[in-house]
Amino acid sequence: MEAVSDVRPPSPASMSPSAVDLTPLEQLVQRAFSAELTATPMPGGASTRRYFRVSLPNARSAVAMFVPEGGKPEEVQRAHDGVRWPFLEVRDLLAAHGIDVPRVLAEDTAQGWLVIEDLGDDTLANWLLRNPGDKLRLYTKAVIDLARAQGELAELPGGSVVASRTFDFDLLRWEIEHFREWGLDARAKALSADDAPRFAALADRLARRVADLPQGFVHRDYQSRNLMVVETDGRERLVWIDFQDALLGPRVYDLVALLNDSYQQFDRSFVEARLDDYASAAGLGPDDRAKLVDEFDLVTVQRKLKDAGRFVFIDRKKRNPSFLRFVTPTIHKVDAALARLEARDADMKELRAILRRTLGDELHAQAQK
Repeated sequence: MEAVSDVRPPSPASMSPSAVDLTPLEQLVQRAFSAELTATPMPGGASTRRYFRVSLPNARSAVAMFVPEGGKPEEVQRAHDGVRWPFLEVRDLLAAHGIDVPRVLAEDTAQGWLVIEDLGDDTLANWLLRNPGDKLRLYTKAVIDLARAQGELAELPGGSVVASRTFDFDLLRWEIEHFREWGLDARAKALSADDAPRFAALADRLARRVADLPQGFVHRDYQSRNLMVVETDGRERLVWIDFQDALLGPRVYDLVALLNDSYQQFDRSFVEARLDDYASAAGLGPDDRAKLVDEFDLVTVQRKLKDAGRFVFIDRKKRNPSFLRFVTPTIHKVDAALARLEARDADMKELRAILRRTLGDELHAQAQK
């Protein structure tokens, strides 16, 4: 077999602990497209997945995705007994309900490979760096797309991987503990002996409250790096990616991921206007609209605590420090949500006081920027 051409060695940070064997991909491209493999490594994120842009006949291209652990979830959650990769099962579910997702062009899951549609390099985050004036239009589209998708997916087929996984108390509580372990202890900012049991009790109640919120389909990471902007026939599509960990959870969870994105900054008026757009698209009445804002802030506290801890975990365990710069801004988002809730929520008032005692300097420094 001829040697693979134009494959540059990926950086150690993106490829550790060992390089990817491209021989199965070479064979797949030959079988599916009758072409020799010409592949270029692409940037990855926080996961173990690896991506390569593959040249195809007739000046076309595709993206090869290597998933070293196959169908194992990227995020912590309950196991699913299905034989098909969650990425493929969720992709087909979304596509069947009219949600824009990448096409699958070839697969060899036994060897860990998929070849999918090349959506280009324009995540929503990248697009807005060049086209900041499109923010209002594209974020409005994103929340309306989400509301419509939740409506389409209100009833799931029997045996669906999505229906088998839920943001229940145990998972939500584990995520808060993940923050304590990595966002506090690992950074030598441990809770005091007096605060530790109070934090644990508050975390229990927070996880219970979030678990009891109205539930539906949750992408789980619906944010600016997981929406691709693709121009087609003079219009921009927002194509969903990284949906393999989808599950059932609070209806506002993906709104929090999108509108309290750790990689973006929005003023509160922009966020509340997009929540109104979502409420209108979802057909919510006045009472539900009012509840939506409080649900959004409550889930922000839980989700952003988890994110802050996760960024440190990714640095310490996956040797990827690129997310560390988002730790403090993410904690600041928690504090802002707590500040909005504390006047009418004693638990959130106490939680804010504990975090300010533990992280006061960090929060103060961020607030001055």
